[in-house]
Amino acid sequence: MVKGLVRVVPSRFKYREEITYWQTEWMAGRFHNDYYKQTMLMLAHERDCEFLRDKIVADFGCGPQGSLCWAKAARARIGIDVLADAYVRFGIHDHDMIYVSSDERRIPLPSNYVDVMFTMNAMDHVSSFSTMATEIIRVIVPGGLFIGAFNVGEPPTFSEPQTLTEERVRNRLLRHFSVEWVRSAIKGPEGDVYKYIRESSGARERDKAYLLCARARKPL
Repeated sequence: MVKGLVRVVPSRFKYREEITYWQTEWMAGRFHNDYYKQTMLMLAHERDCEFLRDKIVADFGCGPQGSLCWAKAARARIGIDVLADAYVRFGIHDHDMIYVSSDERRIPLPSNYVDVMFTMNAMDHVSSFSTMATEIIRVIVPGGLFIGAFNVGEPPTFSEPQTLTEERVRNRLLRHFSVEWVRSAIKGPEGDVYKYIRESSGARERDKAYLLCARARKPL
């Protein structure tokens, strides 16, 4: 596998594939957001949403299922996604969240604005990992948290044009933070890809695809 391989795919094809996926899930009645609470709290190393009390929390690459509906202690909950406008068809107006459409080059939020930024397996979907890493760093407040999960070492597809490496994630993004927690493991079974991260088991093999998860704080 080539380090840092990027497959250049016209946006219209990539977005069409992603919307088709969500449309299929929606029509099949498989939309749910219960697992977001368990997974995001696990990645944050927190027991409940009190660490978000009166804070602005965002989820980059949020999808249309209401990923932050559980975070009721937050002052504001922002879902950031390049397809946010198209998600209206999936009933996102019923979610107690603000959805923001990002064009994958600049997140339309002020600098030093977000207290806690989540992203879960979304950074391999973007056209430029370096650009989005810079934007994520920009919008987080000094002292704020970044909590992320990354698909590492996976071959590129139409909807996931980036092949991320742990070196890229660490050098381009995590080195700008003080890392508080990091873990890697092979993916769990379908429907519970975080199983081995959560159990601290499932040691990964060298040069195989795996999940990299981290909690880090932006310096003051």
